[in-house]
Amino acid sequence: MSQSISLKGSTRTVTEFFEYSINSILYQRGVYPAEDFVTVKKYDLTLLKTHDDELKDYIRKILLQVHRWLLGGKCNQLVLCIVDKDEGEVVERWSFNVQHISGNSNGQDDVVDLNTTQSQIRALIRQITSSVTFLPELTKEGGYTFTVLAYTDADAKVPLEWADSNSKEIPDGEVVQFKTFSTNDHKVGAQVSYKY
Repeated sequence: MSQSISLKGSTRTVTEFFEYSINSILYQRGVYPAEDFVTVKKYDLTLLKTHDDELKDYIRKILLQVHRWLLGGKCNQLVLCIVDKDEGEVVERWSFNVQHISGNSNGQDDVVDLNTTQSQIRALIRQITSSVTFLPELTKEGGYTFTVLAYTDADAKVPLEWADSNSKEIPDGEVVQFKTFSTNDHKVGAQVSYKY
């Protein structure tokens, strides 16, 4: 019997995907040293997740708020920017677009089962992981940091610790689209733009 995903379950699935994606990108791109990560099993894959308490806490705080916005239908994009510490320049911009699905036009919902969603997430995470083969090498060891942007509706409640920002686009950057995954309530697509 297939299992479908509720709105809360869908939001949890998307938020969890963001957590593993952020960790994977930070590891794969060498933003943090390899020894700050441990292997974990998720989505029938071996993934890396930070064990650095400060970094875990920072990511957790971001994702708690993103989870609230997703649950309320207020967040439509999450962006992870890798920034050169010396220049302050964005060298990679990982964008995760979130489409909120509210049923189809004939009034019946298309049901997406959990196995299909997890299979789509596996494919997307594999693409993110394999992207290191074509992305330019980040050569300054320890010379990068990251920032996270959340695109929300104008009426979304924004905590004081969040601030408005420019979009941190990469002018004339190369863009690579990745696969998408869907739940009953969300469709998530990903892309990376980078300096060539």
